Amino acid sequence: MTSVLVLYMSRGGHTARIARRICESIAAASGRAEMMDITEAEREGVDWGRYDVVALGAPVLYGTYDKRVLAFVARHRAALEAKPNSFFNVSVVARTPEKATVEGNRYLQKFLRLSPWQPKDLKVIAGKVDYPAWPWHERVMIQLIMKYTHGPTDPRTVIDYTDWDDVRAYGEHLLTLA
Repeated sequence: MTSVLVLYMSRGGHTARIARRICESIAAASGRAEMMDITEAEREGVDWGRYDVVALGAPVLYGTYDKRVLAFVARHRAALEAKPNSFFNVSVVARTPEKATVEGNRYLQKFLRLSPWQPKDLKVIAGKVDYPAWPWHERVMIQLIMKYTHGPTDPRTVIDYTDWDDVRAYGEHLLTLA
């Protein structure tokens, strides 16, 4: 049975929800999957030998990645590269078809420029706008970005742009990397 470790960094919980759905799809396809937040992985360690495939996911926050993500890949580059691997990013800009591709998503391209780890497989996943759940200062910042990118700006807006069927298919795809 193919075993997949889904590492992730999540700030508001949506990337964790995506990681969970990836694991569920792997299990439904007769694989074995475990998910682990990168903070937990740093504190408790990872038994890399237990897994056939490793995937890492991170959200894009204000056009960038949390510094912990790049620090994690720098520290664990050799372990990540020793297995079939994949990286997925989660961003609201991926709500448009042209920015939902590896080539069209400038934030995924930015990750590749900044990261010492060059993943063998890449995925872009559309995120979620949840103004009511965000602190006021973050809501205002995102509203400004959305105004510039012609997205929703109403502070009551909650829109999940994630294509959950595509997330399921990505989980199944991870099994084929082994």
